[in-house]
Amino acid sequence: MDTTQLFSLKGRTALITGGSRGIGRMIAEGYLAQGARVYISARKAAACDQTAKELSAFGHCVSLPADVSTVEGAQALVEAYAKHEGSLDILVNNAGAAWGAPYAEFPESGWDKVVDLNLKTPFFLTQALTPMLKKAATDHLSKVINIASIDGISVNPQETYSYAASKAGLIQLTRRMALRLAQDRIVVSAIAPGAFASDMNKDARDHGDVVKDRIPAGRIGVPEDMAGAAIYLASRAGDYVMGSTLVVDGGVTHAR
Repeated sequence: MDTTQLFSLKGRTALITGGSRGIGRMIAEGYLAQGARVYISARKAAACDQTAKELSAFGHCVSLPADVSTVEGAQALVEAYAKHEGSLDILVNNAGAAWGAPYAEFPESGWDKVVDLNLKTPFFLTQALTPMLKKAATDHLSKVINIASIDGISVNPQETYSYAASKAGLIQLTRRMALRLAQDRIVVSAIAPGAFASDMNKDARDHGDVVKDRIPAGRIGVPEDMAGAAIYLASRAGDYVMGSTLVVDGGVTHAR
């Protein structure tokens, strides 16, 4: 048994939505460190371009700005990526949104925005990229990694109805897609992050010292924690993990 290349991504391509900041950026930097050619997408072009410029210090990183909240936007991203590569080894469906409002006031707009981006987009973007994922799956398996949340596993006090529902749905969608895509040598899995400093998790970003007191590990997550999980699932090391959701939360879901 040779374990020296278990976690290598050398020569592989990765497309990460929501890759300009937060968890997406953490994953992008980790993949670059393991030798992958990385393409990041985000709705705000300037931010996406700037992040790609900064990450290029670690390897091949290209900005592909796109609004993937619609099927048309997702297809535009596929077309933009296809101008650079003929196949795709790793797709990380990370782009997401959240909305909080009291139950009696929760708006339809807050429901549709979150569910479309968090649940619909991963399905249709993966569907559109399946031919390229299949093309890459020759001497190794291609990977699709959906970024869910511990809020899709256990309930927190915040009234984020559409977010919790969409992330729970994404975990189940991961299972269903894994069964179908396994026959095409495409492995589908998910990560459920806990508290990481990001614009999505402003409490962890701005009040980390307080948040950590509720976490059994005694701290919020750091980039290496997220990168490690994403590298594991994307590499040969994670080939036999199909349809599962890897919880990366410092033990929070067990303490709730």
